[in-house]
Amino acid sequence: MTNNTTSWFTSWFDTPFYHILYKDRNETEAQAFMDTLTQYLNIPEGGKILDLACGKGRHARYLNKIGYDVTGVDLSENSIAFAKKFENHRLRFDVHDMCKPYHKQFDAVFNLFTSFGYFENDADNLKTIEAIKADLNADGFGVIDFMNSEFVIDNLVPEEVKTVDGIDFNLKRYVENGYIIKDITFTADAKVYHFKERVRGFTLADFEELFEQAGVYLLDIFGDYKLRKFSAKTSERLIMIFK
Repeated sequence: MTNNTTSWFTSWFDTPFYHILYKDRNETEAQAFMDTLTQYLNIPEGGKILDLACGKGRHARYLNKIGYDVTGVDLSENSIAFAKKFENHRLRFDVHDMCKPYHKQFDAVFNLFTSFGYFENDADNLKTIEAIKADLNADGFGVIDFMNSEFVIDNLVPEEVKTVDGIDFNLKRYVENGYIIKDITFTADAKVYHFKERVRGFTLADFEELFEQAGVYLLDIFGDYKLRKFSAKTSERLIMIFK
């Protein structure tokens, strides 16, 4: 009989399994987005970019490769330890809570791939916007790349099994109290693991309210990584540029 012990030994984002499940992320698409975004914002050559909630630094490393001075920060000590292997004089990584301002100012602050809305405390969402504002220099731009919650909810796949590296990840998705939940169960090394991703289903109107409270100005809204027009019903992404 299998011992169905649920393990919460560390946060989901600090485990190797998180990176296994999402290893098929499209690097070509991510890099093309960085090219398009930096050109659109006209960030100067050698300009300073803060990659907020950078994970293992995939965006930050590419931004550095195409000529920018990049700082990547994340709450995950394991992810930052990995990213630090790639540091150079124009690429650095640091463990940092994005609810708090960093100690420098930048030409742009990027918060990418739905790395927002995970907080238990609603006040932390506003604090993060305020921290981004504090991290921008006088000419700087903030960018939040979030899921389009309306589209995601309308197209939610309630249940599926995704097999990666021999691990069967059982995924259940549902909406609860304004949060989009992904319930993840799998067995590895004869142990049963159970984690939840819990993201606030923010709409454009919700962000507009946060921006108003934080005293920042929404300049542009796009619906995909090619920076095409946003549609609440059909766009997969909600990409907001503000200052």
